[in-house]
Amino acid sequence: MTDTSTGPVASEITARLTQALAPSKLDVINDSAKHRGHSGDDGSGESHFTVAIESAAFAGKSRLERQRLVNRALGDLMTEKIHAMAIRATAPGE
Repeated sequence: MTDTSTGPVASEITARLTQALAPSKLDVINDSAKHRGHSGDDGSGESHFTVAIESAAFAGKSRLERQRLVNRALGDLMTEKIHAMAIRATAPGE
């Protein structure tokens, strides 16, 4: 089961990606409940996410370059708050 409700970490992910990449579509899905009790579960209920993002910033970029753009936009969240993130990054029309 996925949770699309917005907690403080999900809200910060949304804000940072919106500011850095001006997405035309953005879904931040909290997958943490699937990982309860596993390694990396910090008990916060916000440690594992899926991000589906569409942005013109990804046009002409490889999958790796797109993931790097997302990781750069999230900065310290990736090391301090987020244990795991699945990224589906596309350009408009893909």
